[in-house]
Amino acid sequence: MSLSITSNPLIDKLPPHLKQFIKPQNYEEYTPINQAVWRYVMRKNITSLSKVAHDSYLRGLKKTGISVDSIPSMYGMNRILKEIGWAAVAVDGFIPPNAFMEFQAYNILVIASDIRQLENIEYTPAPDIIHEAAGHAPIIANPDYAEYLRRFGKIGCKAISSKRDYEIYEAVRTLSILKEAYDSNPEDIEKAEKRVEELQEQKEIPSEMALIRNLHWWTVEYGLIGQVNDPKIYGAGLLSSIGESEWCMTDQVEKISYSPEAAFRNFDITKPQPQLFVTPDFAYLCQVLEEFADTMALRKGGHRGLSKLIESENLGTIELSTGLQVSGTFSRILKNEDNEVIYFETSGPTALSFREKELIGHGVDAHPNGFRSPLGKLKGINLAIENMSPRDLKAYNFYDGEYIEFEFESGITVAGTNVTGIRNIKGELILIQFSECTIKYKDEFLFKPEWGTFDLAVGKEIVSAFSGPADDYSFDLVTHKSSTTTGKRSFTPKQTELHSLYQSVRNIREGKNTKFSLEAVFDILAKDHTNDWLLPLEIYELVYDRDEKFGKRIVEHLDKTKSEKPDIKHLIDSGIEIINKGE
Repeated sequence: MSLSITSNPLIDKLPPHLKQFIKPQNYEEYTPINQAVWRYVMRKNITSLSKVAHDSYLRGLKKTGISVDSIPSMYGMNRILKEIGWAAVAVDGFIPPNAFMEFQAYNILVIASDIRQLENIEYTPAPDIIHEAAGHAPIIANPDYAEYLRRFGKIGCKAISSKRDYEIYEAVRTLSILKEAYDSNPEDIEKAEKRVEELQEQKEIPSEMALIRNLHWWTVEYGLIGQVNDPKIYGAGLLSSIGESEWCMTDQVEKISYSPEAAFRNFDITKPQPQLFVTPDFAYLCQVLEEFADTMALRKGGHRGLSKLIESENLGTIELSTGLQVSGTFSRILKNEDNEVIYFETSGPTALSFREKELIGHGVDAHPNGFRSPLGKLKGINLAIENMSPRDLKAYNFYDGEYIEFEFESGITVAGTNVTGIRNIKGELILIQFSECTIKYKDEFLFKPEWGTFDLAVGKEIVSAFSGPADDYSFDLVTHKSSTTTGKRSFTPKQTELHSLYQSVRNIREGKNTKFSLEAVFDILAKDHTNDWLLPLEIYELVYDRDEKFGKRIVEHLDKTKSEKPDIKHLIDSGIEIINKGE
C-alpha cells in the first residue's frame, strides 16, 4: 500500500491542523468495479450535462485533465490544478465544516477519495471522488467561481459553531458511512437516520456555521445559474448525481431566485432537494456572501459575538479595537446597561496575538489557566487608554514602574504597579502588565495580587469575534479524532472473481493482455454473477457494432435483468442508449 501523499506548493504551506486531515489516495485500492462505476457515471454525465450544465463544466473537465475512462489520481490532478492556482488533497469522508472551508481559503480542493458502490451509483450521501473530482474540480477552472470558492472559505472558516453543530456533523458523518458501507446492518442505518432527524428537529436559533453551511449547500453543492425559467447546473452535488441532475430540471423541483434568505433554508443530505436556488451569475454569489458576512460576529464583534463564542464552548478569538487578539475558550462576559462588554474571561490555555501573529511571551505557556480583562473607557475622563496621548499617559501615571489606581466607566477598579506595556504598529498601547494587582467589580474580586502578574488587554470594545485561533501555531490543534472512520472492504472469492472479469474487459478495451476473452467473461457472468448489470454493458459496448449475434445475446440478458430488477431498468436503458449513439 502506498502511503505517500501527493504534494504541491500550496499543500506544503498548510498549517499542521489542516494537514492532519490529509490521507494518501492509495490508488491501487480502487477495484475494477470502482473504475467501471466512474466510467459509467462520467459517460452518462457528459451526455446529459452537455445540455443542462453551465458551459464552464465541460470546458473545465478538459482543463483539469479529468478522464472519462479512469478515476483521477491526486498526482495528475495536482499537476494540472497547479496551473490554475489550486491544489487537491485526499481526505477520509466528511471532515469538520470549519476545516473544509479553511482548505478552500488556501485554494485547496478537498476530495474524499473513496468511491460509491455500484448499488449507489446514482447518488450517495457520503462524499466520494465522483462528487469531488468530477463535480467540484471542473467548475473551479472558471476564475469567477474559483474566487467565490476562495472567499467563501476565508469567511466560512471563521463562522462560529454551536455544540449542536458538532453533534450534527458527527451524526451525518456516521450515517453517510453506514449508507455507503457494503456490510451495514439496516438497524444501524435506521438508528443513525433517527439520530440525524432528532438533531435536525431540535428547535434552536441557528448558529453562524449552520447558516453559512446552508449558503454553501445551495450554491457550491446544489446551485443553479442563469434565469429561473431556464437555469444551468453548476453545483457539484447535481453535477455528480446522474439521477438528480436530470430530475432537478423538471417542474417537480421549485426554482427560486438566490438571495441571502437561502441561509435560512435548511437541507436534508439524505434526500433529493425539493427546491433549488438560481443565481444570475457567479459575481452575484460574492455579493450575497458579503451581505451575509456583514451580519457575522467576524465583522460585528460586540457582546453578541462574544456570547456566541461562549455558547460554542470551543476555541475562538476576539479582536479588540486596538488590534489585540485574544484566543481561547471563552467562559464569561460582563455587560453594562447598554449591552457593551465591560469584562471577559477565558478558561484554559489562551494566547494573545496582533495581526494573526502571537505576541512574544504571550502564548499558551504564559496563559495556561485562562485570561481575563476589563474593557472600555476610563471614568471621569471619558477616554480609552488606547486614545491617550503620551502626555495623557504620563498625567494619569500610565508608565513603567509607577503605582496606579484607576476606574472604568463600568465601575471596575484596577490598582497595581505598572510593570511594562506592549504597543501596536501605531504606537498605541495594546497590553499593560501589572504586579501586585487588584481588580474589583462591585463586591467581587476579579483579580488578586497573589494570583501573579496581571495583563490588561487595552481596548474600548470588541470589533470582531470568530471561530479558531488568531495564530494557527499558538495551539496544538493536531488532535482531531472522529468517532467514525470509513471502512475498508475485504472480498470473498466470488467477488474477487468478478473483479477479474471486470479487469479482463478493461484490458481488452485498452489493448492489453487479458485473462479471459469477452465471450468467456460473459459466459461466467451469465452463470455465476446474474445480479451484475454494469459489466454486460461494458461488454456490449465493445461488440455491439462488430458482432451482432453476440450483442443480441447481451441485450437479451440485460432485458431479463431489467424484468427481475425494475429499479435499475433506467440505468441499463441509459447505458445502452449512450453506447448505441456512439457517445
